[in-house]
Amino acid sequence: MNASQAILSAAEGGIIGDGRTGANLALGVALLGLVVGRLAVARATGRVGFGDARVGGRSAVGVGALGVALAVLHLATSSGGPGTGNGTVGAVVAVPLGLAAVVVGRRALLRVGGAGAEGRRGPESG
Repeated sequence: MNASQAILSAAEGGIIGDGRTGANLALGVALLGLVVGRLAVARATGRVGFGDARVGGRSAVGVGALGVALAVLHLATSSGGPGTGNGTVGAVVAVPLGLAAVVVGRRALLRVGGAGAEGRRGPESG
């Protein structure tokens, strides 16, 4: 089983459990991304003194995007609608959570100067 088959199987809930497993996985990944992003913002503002805000921000963006991808994949492959027990509602909730993780991670990167044109240009000669 290669990586793409494993992700597709996990999104469908085929590796373990029932149909809700893929949605729960997407929900957990998206929530983890949001927590990492909030910690990165706290590090960037100086409220938490350990860790690197730039690494946390990049991690939050990546994990949040993965949560969105898993949720969308689950929604695309699941049969039935809300209330059928296949995890549609959990996947629908995971999409905005993952997007929020991406936004919060981006905010942390902007606060430490690790994203955008300003972070890549370097010092200007004047």
